[in-house]
Amino acid sequence: MAGLRIDLILARLFPEISRSRLQSWIKEGKVRVNGKSVDLRHKAWGGETVELDTTPDNSTTADAAEAIALPIVFEDAQMIIIDKPVGLVVHPGNGNRSGTLLNALLHHAPELQGLPRAGIVHRLDKDTSGLLVVAKTLEAQTELVRQLQARTVKRHYLALVHGVVARDGVVEAPIGRHPLQRTRMAVNPHGREARTWYSVQQRFEKSTLIECRLDTGRTHQIRVHMASVNHPLVGDATYGKRKSSSALLDAFPRQALHAWRLGLTHPATRDECQWESPLPGDFSQLLDTLAP
Repeated sequence: MAGLRIDLILARLFPEISRSRLQSWIKEGKVRVNGKSVDLRHKAWGGETVELDTTPDNSTTADAAEAIALPIVFEDAQMIIIDKPVGLVVHPGNGNRSGTLLNALLHHAPELQGLPRAGIVHRLDKDTSGLLVVAKTLEAQTELVRQLQARTVKRHYLALVHGVVARDGVVEAPIGRHPLQRTRMAVNPHGREARTWYSVQQRFEKSTLIECRLDTGRTHQIRVHMASVNHPLVGDATYGKRKSSSALLDAFPRQALHAWRLGLTHPATRDECQWESPLPGDFSQLLDTLAP
């Protein structure tokens, strides 16, 4: 390793920790070479003593723990699988500093205070229901993020869209910020690669129930992609129709989207795991009403 930068050396010594996390620790002074803190440009030449302080920093998240009920599908020492209800914000942000999934997690498992984003690996929109995974250790979080990046995490969604979808298909279109409305995402040639597979599950008179499978996990990906092929999600106030020819569909108060299946490799045992979540009541009732 002589002549290598310190972050590259640490990445070899600690493969279970992401390189970005190691670089953050270097910047925070948690890496010492021969007893002295170093910067990212430091190179080692052999014979040095390298120390890495992995003590959790309880200031990683300053959000408060709150006693909020968590629908837990599975939990062990490595991760938690949550069946997120409609209306629950995943991570605190502007206007949502409390009452979030993160606040609930900190109450349920106080040790998550020392993890980035309290162990949250991926998100669901506030009004999207269904399954998501939370890591309980830094090693598990790093491994699960790597699985997401390698596109081996299987995420399947059920969505009700406007119009009759003729056949199964795939939307391949880059997604980025809307050029004029910065709070929205859009198909943008300068955006990041995004791919959504969809298959028809049930056709109704003016709508279609589809299953979507994600190869990538861009913000609002399914909502943006389906709107781009003229099949916006029912109830989507941001990317959907303001008014359609169906009063029943227009009355649905949220985007009709549910993360119903989640599959991944267990970060410790390497077992292939899969969970499923039934449709929430409002979504299921809407489908029953639409059925002839």
